[in-house]
Amino acid sequence: MTTYAALLRGINVGGHRKVPMAELRRLIEGLGHGDVRTHLQSGNAVFSVVGRNAAGVTTESLAASLGEAVEEHFGFTVPVLVRDHAYLRAVVEDCPFPTAGLEGRQLHVTYLSEPVDADRFAALDRSAFLPDEFRIGDRALYLYVPDGLGRSRLAEALGRPALWRDTVATSRNWNTVTRLVEMTRD
Repeated sequence: MTTYAALLRGINVGGHRKVPMAELRRLIEGLGHGDVRTHLQSGNAVFSVVGRNAAGVTTESLAASLGEAVEEHFGFTVPVLVRDHAYLRAVVEDCPFPTAGLEGRQLHVTYLSEPVDADRFAALDRSAFLPDEFRIGDRALYLYVPDGLGRSRLAEALGRPALWRDTVATSRNWNTVTRLVEMTRD
């Protein structure tokens, strides 16, 4: 049995693209997955894949089937990333910022569908955004914003669609990042 987290991008924000968590859980169960749980209303679902359903499964195939099911059921497209416990744990362990004493709103991880390199951000003058900082990880971008995301000019600059060229990106605060590690523990 392997436990995964599905990260749905941009649902239940400002009354748009509403996906009730109870319906999402039923939808995932309908795909043949077990132990389905959700966290918050922002598109975090945890589920297990067992038996013959696990044969040949990849995080990409799981994301694609869930994305298709969401579109069929709710009538709109939602980008979906799926990650297993080992990856989620590695993201926490590899965090380049000290996490002790931080509030969840001060540190965020943007999960990415593919690796990115520093060249993508070459046009950003990082020193102009201090004390806000970011670092690149394995299909993840770590964003440290001591005054919170809502006040961060760096977060705004990093949110520009041109930076992400065909890359699915969805962010979670540090509290959610660590909670997903706990929830996916086998």
